[in-house]
Amino acid sequence: MRVLITGGAGFIGSHIVDACLAAGQEPFVVDNLSSGSPKNLPSTVRLFQVDIRDQAGLQRAFSEARPEVVIHQAAQMSVSRSVREPAFDASVNVLGLLNVFDQAVRVKAQRIVFASSGGVLYGDVFTPAPEETPANPISPYGISKWVGERYLEFYAREFGLTGVALRYANVYGPRQNPHGEAGVVAIFCQRMLAGESVRINGDGKYDRDYVFGPDVARANQLALTANIPGGFVALNIGTGMAVDVNTLEGNVRAAIQALPGDSNPPPPEYGPARAGDLRSSLVDASRAKNVLGWSPTVTLQEGLQRTAQWFAQQG
Repeated sequence: MRVLITGGAGFIGSHIVDACLAAGQEPFVVDNLSSGSPKNLPSTVRLFQVDIRDQAGLQRAFSEARPEVVIHQAAQMSVSRSVREPAFDASVNVLGLLNVFDQAVRVKAQRIVFASSGGVLYGDVFTPAPEETPANPISPYGISKWVGERYLEFYAREFGLTGVALRYANVYGPRQNPHGEAGVVAIFCQRMLAGESVRINGDGKYDRDYVFGPDVARANQLALTANIPGGFVALNIGTGMAVDVNTLEGNVRAAIQALPGDSNPPPPEYGPARAGDLRSSLVDASRAKNVLGWSPTVTLQEGLQRTAQWFAQQG
């Protein structure tokens, strides 16, 4: 099976490439390398350095790859940037998405798997939200993900392909980019390993559902071949367990301190709350278990240890 993965040189995308290779599939990657890196990919995987807003470049990539299925991961992924620059967010997450979907239709791809976000779609929820929960995004990023799902459902209905929207909780793990505003675990790991204090926004009492990147990649790989009645489905991908930022900081600290050496990071600093941040975001992944046979396998403690070890190895 020929699989084209947009954003495939990035954090989650590169783990999806690994999962596809392990399953005997042939992955191709489209990535503008704004946050991804060729170092995340095996040298045997074809990489097209193309921005999804570049229609001509995207058409060339799809014409060469001729994918049977498309996994769309490429995105503007910062909630706070979407608040500051909603037009930029829409240019990538809506117009770029439509470019990808149009190319998938042109080459007669059979299925599109789309990285949506349960982490922002449901608004503030204090118990794990099932997919039936009414969408209530409060940031432009969340709005663009909701719009993306609606477009995917339209394309599935209009063009006879299958659409799977995976609503991720807060994904973390090795290869996450620590230089942006998203990815708190990566940011914490990098700063603590450098002996620097981390910053916690607001009072730190923001509950999140943290799910390990390779577990998310496995959900994408399973979604390529799962039976999807009706041609479209939205599935939550998360653990349903709440961890606030203060607790997360302590858990990352413990993972760093467990590494060889005498690392003892300074205490955290507290800054102002960020615009657009939810107080609580949790998802119920029961439907993913029923439809994909998927459930998370890596605990937060194990995932943080593996992530801290990876960042330490980067030097």
